[in-house]
Amino acid sequence: MWMLFAFLSAFFAGVTGILAKCGIRKTDSTVATAVRTVVVLIMSIIIVLMTGSFSTLPEIGAETWVFLVLSGISTGASWLCYFKALSIGDINKVTPVDKSSTVLTVIFAFIFLHEPFSFVKGLSVFLIGMGTYLMIDRKKERSSDKNKGSTWLFFALFSAVFAALTSILGKIGIEGVDSNLGTAIRTFTVLIMAWIVVFSTGKCKAVNKMPKKEFIFIILSGFATGASWLCYYKALQLGRASLVAPIDKLSILITIVFSRIVFKEKLNAKTAAGLVFTVAGTLGMLLP
Repeated sequence: MWMLFAFLSAFFAGVTGILAKCGIRKTDSTVATAVRTVVVLIMSIIIVLMTGSFSTLPEIGAETWVFLVLSGISTGASWLCYFKALSIGDINKVTPVDKSSTVLTVIFAFIFLHEPFSFVKGLSVFLIGMGTYLMIDRKKERSSDKNKGSTWLFFALFSAVFAALTSILGKIGIEGVDSNLGTAIRTFTVLIMAWIVVFSTGKCKAVNKMPKKEFIFIILSGFATGASWLCYYKALQLGRASLVAPIDKLSILITIVFSRIVFKEKLNAKTAAGLVFTVAGTLGMLLP
């Protein structure tokens, strides 16, 4: 069952990137993140109420609370960086860098969780890293993008680092806790973090100025994110982090296909080769 939940997580995560990109063309990425998080939290709480998991809240130990909160903070930081990168760069360039968190997740899982690391996994990590490197290459910049430089890459890399930490901290924090309740706790942490950033940067007024169409896309991306999270942390609870994370990162295929359809973004020969390496490495992670 963990594999089914992991693949569902990948699908919804892929859809999230597209919907979010549609919602931040004019809307500030930080504001969009804060609004999306409200949707995800509401969705998580509804699931928790339906499953009756709230009754187990007093049973959560202090150590579990710490790791769940830290996981939420890492998620918030990853989101803020990812959507900032999306607002600046092409989605089919930003996403591969963000998904390279698989490499870090596998390494962290080996170091901190003592999960097995074989020659095949090592080769897979190399392929993912090589694929990511090839896909970082950008098309010739449009005149409107000249001042943006490689800022998107900086934010995308930090998004990957925090995403990897999220998986490890989430795996530790989710043990012995209902995955839906754990997701709700983490989401609440992300919500607080996102709105603190909004208030501290004086972007509160931007919430009321959001274009209606973009607001709808942001809300929809929140539902997709909520579905992805619920599936991902259920998969993490049932399976190993070093296996769940690679499957989840296959969302890159969904994102790139839709980016071609929706945004007309194309892959050149080099980035296409990078995609093949990335997918091959990801699938290789599932081998014994």
